[in-house]
Amino acid sequence: MFEGLTDKLDRSFKILKGQGRITEINVAESIKEIRKALIEADVSYKIAKSFTSDVKEKALGANVLTAIKPGELMTKIVHQELAALMGGEQADIDIKGKPAVILIAGLQGSGKTTFSAKLANYLKSKHGRSPLLVAGDVYRPAAVEQLKVLGGQIGVEVYSEEASKNPVQIAKNAIKYAKENSKNVVIVDTAGRLAVDEQMMNEISSIKSAINPNEILFVVDAMTGQDAVNTAKAFNDKLDFDGVVLTKLDGDTRGGAALTIKSVVNKPIKFVGIGEKMEAIDLFHPTRMADRILGMGDIVTLVEKAQEQYDVEEARILQKKIAKNQFNFNDFLKQIQQIKKMGNVKDLMGMIPGIGKAIKDTDIDDDAFKSIEAIIFSMTPEERENPKVLNGSRRKRIARGAGSDIQEVNRLIKQFSETSKMMKMMTSGGGRKMANMMNQMKR
Repeated sequence: MFEGLTDKLDRSFKILKGQGRITEINVAESIKEIRKALIEADVSYKIAKSFTSDVKEKALGANVLTAIKPGELMTKIVHQELAALMGGEQADIDIKGKPAVILIAGLQGSGKTTFSAKLANYLKSKHGRSPLLVAGDVYRPAAVEQLKVLGGQIGVEVYSEEASKNPVQIAKNAIKYAKENSKNVVIVDTAGRLAVDEQMMNEISSIKSAINPNEILFVVDAMTGQDAVNTAKAFNDKLDFDGVVLTKLDGDTRGGAALTIKSVVNKPIKFVGIGEKMEAIDLFHPTRMADRILGMGDIVTLVEKAQEQYDVEEARILQKKIAKNQFNFNDFLKQIQQIKKMGNVKDLMGMIPGIGKAIKDTDIDDDAFKSIEAIIFSMTPEERENPKVLNGSRRKRIARGAGSDIQEVNRLIKQFSETSKMMKMMTSGGGRKMANMMNQMKR
């Protein structure tokens, strides 16, 4: 996501680095490269020109010419302007009401049905809501079945009427059903077509009038670039929606839609889809996205994702085990599984400042932990509980069972042993021991 834009912006800032003397010509050249980078990222020329004019005005007003580190000052200004371009502040979803009603709109293939299920899962797991999914797409073959399958995966009920082809009536009946069955959020999935047409617009307008939703979210495929922005404008003119959802932002996207959709329709981006899993949905934070575009990482989101998987009681038990030198492969496996729940491994590493650029050309598979898990699962319960018993013959058997070689098993056991020692050092007055060890390593 945004890798090409990040590289090009980085190059534009380097124009101001290492210069013996900063002049208006240097600044103008840097601005020109920023504008070029934005256009290549599928930002319209008009918005790119307006953006860089604002940056130039602020750069000269902030005395970039006389700054000690003009490249860093320019980066700061571009960061502020990028965040402002994408909306400035994170926008919340309105889930007040008994029930709150959320209408999902967009073209066919944009990911509406999958997002509807992801949103239901998000509201259920993060906000403790009891959502009802409504199958309002009565045209696309298997749309109802798709929503039922997704609903089953996340434990959320799906309301559908197999015999009806009237989405307005289905939506009204669903709200009545929600009130009678203690559902406090109703998420209505609607039909889309391959292009904007009058029939689709009239239908979704009728649904809006009939159910008076708290929120109308427009779902758009980020990979369609400026087409996404144009489609958003057409829908907004008709529906006056409340927010945008960008799906497939983890794909091969240049980022133009994320950067410009807010300025075109004057509606905030509220959510982004970043993968296929039901948990792969994030609130959109313009400032954090600007951090990531400029290669600064996104440590706040990383910490939030870690906290979601953090169990205070389990952490306390684990700390005691580490202090008593009882950390074992069962504990190690739990830690791996918690990391996997946080999301795509490469995306997570990219949130660490300075790491994103280093690993951008590295292929890190989501199955990066598979071989480690296979080795641990090939151990007996006794071996997982007490790693000290892992002699040569046991290691050979584990390697055969895991479909790996003995060197890989030995390497994992060695890494586990070193990790255990390090963790014990950190928990048992370990600050001083760790500092001493680091000082010895420097010598």
